[in-house]
Amino acid sequence: MVSMLPRRWVVKPSAAPDLLARYDGMSPVLAQVLYNRSFTTPHDAARFLRADADAYDPFQMKGMHQAVRRIVRAIEEWEPVVVYGDFDADGVTATALLVQALRALDARVTPYIPHRVDEGYGLNSDALLKLARGGAKLVITVDCGIRSVQEVEDGKAAGLDIIVTDHHSLGPELPDAFAVINPKQDNCKYGEDMLAGVGIAYKLAEALFLKFDQLKPRDYVALLDDLVDLVAIGTVADLAPLNRPENRMLVRRGLALLNQPKRQGLRALSKEAGLKAGAVNATSIGFAIGPRINAAGRLESAMLAYDLLMSDDIGEAQRLAEQLQELNKQRQELTREAQATIRARLEDSAELDAPLIFASDRGFKPGIVGLVAGRLTEEFYRPSVIMEEGAIESRASCRSIPQFDITAALDQCADLLVRHGGHAQAAGFTIRNENIPAFKRRLMDIASRALDGQDLTPSLEIDVEVDARHLSDALCTELAQLEPTGHHNTTPVFVTRQLRVQEHRTVGTNGDHLKLRLARSGQPPLDAIGFRLSAQMSRVPNCVDVAYVIEFNEYNGNRTLQLNVQDISPAGER
Repeated sequence: MVSMLPRRWVVKPSAAPDLLARYDGMSPVLAQVLYNRSFTTPHDAARFLRADADAYDPFQMKGMHQAVRRIVRAIEEWEPVVVYGDFDADGVTATALLVQALRALDARVTPYIPHRVDEGYGLNSDALLKLARGGAKLVITVDCGIRSVQEVEDGKAAGLDIIVTDHHSLGPELPDAFAVINPKQDNCKYGEDMLAGVGIAYKLAEALFLKFDQLKPRDYVALLDDLVDLVAIGTVADLAPLNRPENRMLVRRGLALLNQPKRQGLRALSKEAGLKAGAVNATSIGFAIGPRINAAGRLESAMLAYDLLMSDDIGEAQRLAEQLQELNKQRQELTREAQATIRARLEDSAELDAPLIFASDRGFKPGIVGLVAGRLTEEFYRPSVIMEEGAIESRASCRSIPQFDITAALDQCADLLVRHGGHAQAAGFTIRNENIPAFKRRLMDIASRALDGQDLTPSLEIDVEVDARHLSDALCTELAQLEPTGHHNTTPVFVTRQLRVQEHRTVGTNGDHLKLRLARSGQPPLDAIGFRLSAQMSRVPNCVDVAYVIEFNEYNGNRTLQLNVQDISPAGER
């Protein structure tokens, strides 16, 4: 069984009816959802739905001019170039994107993605030395490198020019690279600082195509358009904010391409994941495509996923897709086992009330510690640090809650860490084993002081209360205009009260999910599914209030309206 903390339901304040009435062509439900997302004028709301933002000039990004000049020289002089990526979906798609773009410009380029276990995250000095000895002259990082100060120095000493492109939080010192491209830098004039790593790689490709259009005119627009499927995958999988105009525009364009995939690998992967052409959306990336690409780097080599994205051979693409499918199944099982192990430890110790979950084990696979941390943070609503113990050094992944910036906390422990980096709610680090006790004490103290006195009850934000009579296919179709939904443009959550439960049962391989049939007056009953809500099975009363996402369920050729239950409560309790 999966345990979940009870959540506070926070229903957003309703806008004035006369204001919502001015949102032309929209139902009051959609208008309220857009109002909740800070589109408080009908003009702004309509523009957001169209996703017609202009792309920003890539040359406004600090470091872009220097990077393009160096890459052009490498291409003209046939220098060996290496694109050095990360092993997650953002890094893999960014690597594939930039290699594809450079090959279109006749560059002499090869990819390099470090092995998670053998080399760890980010730039690796030994790897750079190996690349230099192999003849490389220029290394371009994607989705990594912004905190690799010493590694860049080591690479330069070996004779490499290094261009860093990254989107992660800046450290106290920037690497002294040939060029650094990260819109979070001071004095960067670019209009958007929340692109994913693959988004920044795309802007570098765009800048190169613009430059080469002056040197050797060609249809570079078509070349750029062929890359947006990769941008969509990396952007959604890495939780880049989808309320930002450029991210939204790029992901929407990428989804159009994913629904008519040109890449053999994505065709095969979509088939393995049970996705249908024409029905792929951001949720499909987040729960089907992204996890399978990530599975390669988590349990084997990320180059498997890279090879899938780059393959032109149908047979090879199918073989690789099947391999990723199997790895994803293994990843799911390992994650469940590790989560259960840590939960049992917490319940048997005094640490269940600690401000931060800190767990380590020699048996944990390094590729799943981030997933386990995320699950535990969701389950207990506490920051989580999950560590895979090594012989001399250990590596950990961290996940956090909005009230606690985990990367800022790691910055305060930098003297105890070999390396670290990430975002406010997701980070990672490497530490020497002798420093672990001191690090744990300090991090616990930081968390205790930061979270003291805060209400740590998880909340569920609800957009609108909707009468059951208004739930229809037409409403579900209208809400699809909000796509792509995801981080900072979440799928809207509604609440409907006083629904009578006709049937309920647990479903799923491990009985983790809750299946319901809900009656409504004068209309057909509604099917509902609550993923990982089986712990509530024993207390489902006859009449309930339900918080849910409205969606279509397609099964055996039939398309029916379904409530994807986010939380459920006895009627009138919340």
